[in-house]
Amino acid sequence: MQPAIPFLQQPRGLVRVALVHDYLVQDGGAERVLMALQEIFPSAPTFTLFFDQERAHPSFQTKDIRPSTLQKWPFTRGHEEWTLPFMPMAIEQLDLTGFDLVISSSSSFAKGVIVAPGALHVCYLHTPTRFLWQDRMSYVNDLPQPRIVKNVLPHFLHRLRMWDRLAAERPDVVVTNSETSRRRIERYYGRDAEVIHPPVDVATFQRADGPGSYWLTGGRLVGYKRFDLTVRAFAKLNLPLKVFGTGPELARLKTMAGAKTEFLGRVTDDEKARLYKHAIGFIHPQVEDFGITAVEAMAAGRPVVAFGEGGARETVRDGVTGRVIEAQTWEDLGDAVIRFDASAYDPIAIHAHAETFSKTRFIEKFGALIESLLAKK
Repeated sequence: MQPAIPFLQQPRGLVRVALVHDYLVQDGGAERVLMALQEIFPSAPTFTLFFDQERAHPSFQTKDIRPSTLQKWPFTRGHEEWTLPFMPMAIEQLDLTGFDLVISSSSSFAKGVIVAPGALHVCYLHTPTRFLWQDRMSYVNDLPQPRIVKNVLPHFLHRLRMWDRLAAERPDVVVTNSETSRRRIERYYGRDAEVIHPPVDVATFQRADGPGSYWLTGGRLVGYKRFDLTVRAFAKLNLPLKVFGTGPELARLKTMAGAKTEFLGRVTDDEKARLYKHAIGFIHPQVEDFGITAVEAMAAGRPVVAFGEGGARETVRDGVTGRVIEAQTWEDLGDAVIRFDASAYDPIAIHAHAETFSKTRFIEKFGALIESLLAKK
C-alpha cells in the first residue's frame, strides 16, 4: 500500500514505518493519539506489549497489531501488571528490523524500543512514567497489597527507574502533549521536547445550543483522576451527575455516590457525544498531562469546571470556556457548581476554542515535523 502522505516517498525508496504503543488494554487519550498516527501512517504495523480486543477501542480490531511475547503468557489477561518486571525486556525484544522510521506512543515502556541502526525514532511521550516519578509514593501506598509487598516494591521500582531513565535517551526526537509534560520530561529525563497538542476529533461532536439537565464527568476511573471529589461534592449537593467510564475506582465511587449520581460504564463514541451535548457542564477535577475529555466537552459547546493545574491551564479559559478552581477539594468544586451560571457561556465561542486542538491540526503539525526530520536524514 502506498503511503497516505507524500513525504514518506523518499528518493531512496519507500520509508518503512512502524508504530509502537505501550499496551492496548484500555481506551484513553493515549489511544486517541495512536489512532491519529495510524491515519497518518495507514500501512504501518503497531507493536505493543498487550492487545485485548474487548477492552481496547473497536477501531484497533481492523489494524495490524503485533503484541509482544507477554501476550502468550497464561493467566495474565486482565492482570497485565503481574508481568511488570518483564515489560522492559519484552519491549526491547520487539523486532523492528527493516523499519526506517519508528514512532512510539509512550506513557511508560514504548520509548525503550531498540531500533535498527540508521533508523529514526520519534517518541510522542505523553508523560514520564507516572508510577516511577511524579506519582511514585501514591502508587505504592494505594496498592491493595500486603505490607510485605509494599516494603519490597520500592527497591524493585528503584531498579526499574534506572532502566526508565536510560530508555528515555533512546528516541532521537521527543514530542509531548503539553507544557506541563514538557517540564516534567526536562526534570526527570533531562531532555527537550516539542509540544504538539494531542488530537481531539472535534468534528464528531455536535454543538449544543444551551445548557442541559445534568452535570457530566468521566474517563478512566483511576485514583489520580480524583473522581472521588466530584462524586462526593454532588452527593452533598444532591444534584444530578452522570459518570461514564470504567476502572478500578468504580466500586469505591459507588459507595460514596448520592441518589442522583448515575454510573454509565463504558459508552460508545456516539453515546459520549450525546452526553456532552445535553450536559450543563463537564467536571474535570484532576491534574492531567493534557485532558482530552475536557476539550471534547468544549467541542460540544459545553463549559468545563476544572482544577487549574496541569493541562487545564492550556485548555480551559477561565470565564470564557469554563471555570477554573484553585483548590483540589470537593468543597471548592461544590462551591463552583453552586455558583455556576451555564447560560453565561457562549457555546459557539467554546466550540471555536476547542477547534484549536483538533485532529486536523495534530495531523498537520506532526506530519510537518516528520517531513522536516526525514529531509535532514
